[in-house]
Amino acid sequence: MPQLPDDLDAVAVRRWCSLALDALGRERAEIDAINVYPIADGDTGTNLYLTVESAAAAVEAVFAAHETGTTAPATADAVRAMAHGALIGARGNSGTILAQLLRGMAGVLADGGDAAHLRLALTSAADAARQAVAHPVEGTVLTVAAEAAEAARGEDPDLRTVVTAAYDGARAALARTPEQLAVLGRAGVVDAGGRGLVAVLGALVETVTGQAPVRGPRTASGNAAKTPVTVDGGSVVGLPVGGTPVEGVTEGGLPASAPVEGPLDCPEDGAAGPAFEVIYLLEARDEQVARLRTRLDALGDSLVVVGGDGLWHVHVHVDDAGAAVEAGVEAGRPYRIRITHFATESGHDVRVQAEPAQRAVVVVVPGDGLAGLCTEAGATTVIARPGEPPASGELVDAIRRAHAREVVLLPNDAALRHTAAAAAEQARTEGVRVALVPTRAAVQGIAALAVHEPDRGFDEDVVAMTAAAGATRYAELAVAERQSWTMAGICQAGDILGLIDGDVAVIGSDVPHTARTVLDRMLAAGGELVTLVLGEDVPDSLADALEEHVREGHLAVDTVVYRGGHQRAPLLIGVE
Repeated sequence: MPQLPDDLDAVAVRRWCSLALDALGRERAEIDAINVYPIADGDTGTNLYLTVESAAAAVEAVFAAHETGTTAPATADAVRAMAHGALIGARGNSGTILAQLLRGMAGVLADGGDAAHLRLALTSAADAARQAVAHPVEGTVLTVAAEAAEAARGEDPDLRTVVTAAYDGARAALARTPEQLAVLGRAGVVDAGGRGLVAVLGALVETVTGQAPVRGPRTASGNAAKTPVTVDGGSVVGLPVGGTPVEGVTEGGLPASAPVEGPLDCPEDGAAGPAFEVIYLLEARDEQVARLRTRLDALGDSLVVVGGDGLWHVHVHVDDAGAAVEAGVEAGRPYRIRITHFATESGHDVRVQAEPAQRAVVVVVPGDGLAGLCTEAGATTVIARPGEPPASGELVDAIRRAHAREVVLLPNDAALRHTAAAAAEQARTEGVRVALVPTRAAVQGIAALAVHEPDRGFDEDVVAMTAAAGATRYAELAVAERQSWTMAGICQAGDILGLIDGDVAVIGSDVPHTARTVLDRMLAAGGELVTLVLGEDVPDSLADALEEHVREGHLAVDTVVYRGGHQRAPLLIGVE
């Protein structure tokens, strides 16, 4: 059993994220099944899980950066990573709100993790989430968050008392949600987003007390509720409580007659409303976001804009998806754009879905330029932006979007091997045949995609793609952030590093000279084709100069050049 924390330090935050992910993993299907508001699309549990998965991955990255040290990361680093990870990985309406809740907490917990700070953090979180929603509705996760914060108020200096009070307040609020929101009362369920928040707070209770809390909503006094709730003129809605289900209701929170396998049917509220869900990350200034809120609010509903410090997560339901994206373009730079058509992806009208393709390729790319190139080649892409590696849930979603019986997955990063393997395993449980080609760089993925032939046998295609990737040596240029030891000697901050097959091989003072040296070393072992992928700020003149350098020194070697867009490295190099 881990040592119980006296305050929420970095280690406790790490464990909280891990336990929250486990809890949402266990309850994901049941939360999906009771999802009837704002759209009965049956994905709230999944969206919350993917949001917390991204938050947990960001915290793990902070700890990985401290592996060589003797102390844990600072609490401020851990909570800020948690909030940032949730922001960039937020999914759906509830996931976006949860990201803002975590951001609100992080702003206070960065200054301290004792009981007093936690009380303030819970209040800050509830206020921030409510402000992020264009039109707050009671009986939702916003209400549950507010009442959790209210229940935690007081002067008790014990962290465990505060956490437990917040959890019990959230459970009591969750039990009352069918009385506050008519659609929940008609369906006989509690709010799905609120239930997810209760699971997250339950993980916090387990983190600080060492004991998992009892599942289910409770009354305001903390005692198990045993009386059905009457709503909508006398219809009786039972709620699951403390392991003792009310008659007619399962422990998961939905009527005994409702199937757990899929979302509840709620035609009165689900049939009307906008056709598309639009989500994207946005780099923009505060004043631009204020105007964006006004414009998106006029276009649709369920508007939630969260974030700050130049990075925002935008979520809205609209009929005109193009107009919602265009509004983002006018406000700043939108990316990771996701558009979901409720009719085809919520299961409301499966007749319009096309038959699955036989085979598809899903590829992770470091920038917009390569994303366009791979899309033109027929691949489904996932963009890994600097400091924002995709989580396994994002890769699983890409596999689903590929809509094929067979999928070849190209992670293009050695650090994504375990993430990609987890995504492949999840997709296999959904009936998709997935082969993971362990590409370690984008240029290896380009080589593999170039030999892909969907008409030949699956195994034969995978072998050919694996062979092409394996025959491609890869390199990249990077800028040293600080003085450190490398395999090529000591580098200083600002030096240009040439990494070949993942190891520092060249230390230079400028990009052109370092690139030429790297090319010469790689071509000394032979090669027939050089691939250059230029970063967003690298001039075309560099590609021309390097192409001429290869032509003059290696007559039988061809060179191809691509624009990678906004990517981490100024230059990627492949030699086949």
